[in-house]
Amino acid sequence: MNLRVRVSMSMVLLAIMSLTTTPARAAAPGDVVSAQPTTVYLLPGKLLEVPVNAWHLRYNSTSATGSVNTVSGTLLVPKSGYPLGARPIIGYAFGTHGLGDQCAPSVSMSQGREAELALVSLFLLKGFAVAMTDYEGLGTPGLHTYMAGVSQGHAVLDSIRAASRVSGAGLSSQAPVAVMGYSQGGASAGWAAQLQPTYAPELRLRGVAAGGVPADLHAVAAHLDGGADFGLAAAAGVGLDAAYPELDLEADLNDRGRALLADAADDCVGDLSKLAGLRFADLSPIDLMNQPKWLARLGQNRLGAVAPRVPMFLYHARGDQIIPLAVGSTLRSEYCRAGVNVRWTALPAPDHVTGAIEGGPLAIEWLALRVYGLPAFGNC
Repeated sequence: MNLRVRVSMSMVLLAIMSLTTTPARAAAPGDVVSAQPTTVYLLPGKLLEVPVNAWHLRYNSTSATGSVNTVSGTLLVPKSGYPLGARPIIGYAFGTHGLGDQCAPSVSMSQGREAELALVSLFLLKGFAVAMTDYEGLGTPGLHTYMAGVSQGHAVLDSIRAASRVSGAGLSSQAPVAVMGYSQGGASAGWAAQLQPTYAPELRLRGVAAGGVPADLHAVAAHLDGGADFGLAAAAGVGLDAAYPELDLEADLNDRGRALLADAADDCVGDLSKLAGLRFADLSPIDLMNQPKWLARLGQNRLGAVAPRVPMFLYHARGDQIIPLAVGSTLRSEYCRAGVNVRWTALPAPDHVTGAIEGGPLAIEWLALRVYGLPAFGNC
C-alpha cells in the first residue's frame, strides 16, 4: 500500500471516529420538539375560524426544580406581512383552565370555546405574533403544576423562544417581545418578568402586563379557605405538590381529602365549584399551609423578591373576590421600592372576571406602545 492510500484511509478512519464520538447537543429550553399546523376558532361548533397561520407546539422548557420537560402550546401568526421590521412576539399567559389535559388552552382554541382568544385577537389585529403556553403538564404527560410560578414563568419564556424557531413562521430571535397574563396568567407573566434577565437574557423583552396577580399564594389560600372559590386553593395545592414531590400532599390528607382531591385532579375550572365552602381543615388533620415544607415552597413562589428590569403594567379589580386587591397592591409597592418602572391601575370592576374584561384592552394598548419603542411612565 503506497503512502497516498495509507493517508487517505487514515483520514477516513478519523472522520468515522469523529462522527461516532461527537456527543449530541443536549435539549435546550425553547427547542421545538414538534410544530403541527392547526386551526383555531372563535365560536363553538368550529365557527369563525381565526384567519391566521397556526401551529400546535411541543417544546422544551424547565420545571420548577430545574429539570428539562416538554410543554405544549399554540402559536398564531397573522398572514399579512409586518411592515415595521421584525414581527413582535407576544407571550400570552392564560388564566386558570383546570387540571386535566382536556382543559388545555390549545384544546379549547381548537374547539372554539376559548374566551381569552378575544383578547389575543387584539394583538393579532396589530400584526403581532402570539405564543401561548399550556403550562407544564396541561396537554402533555404528567400532572399540571398549577400555580408553581417558577415553572409557569419558564413555560412562558420558552414559548417565545420556540415561536422564533418554528420553521415557516417567519419570526426572528431578534424580534421585540412582550408578555401579558391575568390571574394564573398574571402570576406567570410576573414570573416571566422576574426570571427573564437570568433565564432568557437574549429575549428583547420590552414590557410585561400582569393583572389580577396571585402574587402571594399563602395569603390567597387563607382568603379562599372556606369560601365559594376554595376549589382554586385546593387545585393550587395539587399543582404545587406535582411540582415539588417532597410536599407529599396525599400523606397529610385524611380519607375525605384524598378522595376529594383525587376526584378533582382532572377537573376543569368550572368543575372545581363542587369544593365550594370547604376548608383545608376539612381535608387534613394538620395545619397544611403552615407546615415548614409548604411555607418554604410557597415562599419560593411568592412574587416581589426580584425586581424585573422592564416596565410593568399591573392592574387589579377593586372588587376582586378571588385575589384580594391588597395582594396586588403589595406587589406594586414591593416593585416600586425596588425601582421598577410600574404603572398601576385599580379598576372599578366588581369581581375577578370583570377585571380581566376591563383591564385587558388597557394592558394590550400599553404593551403595544412598549413594543413600538415608546417610553413608559410609571405612577409609583
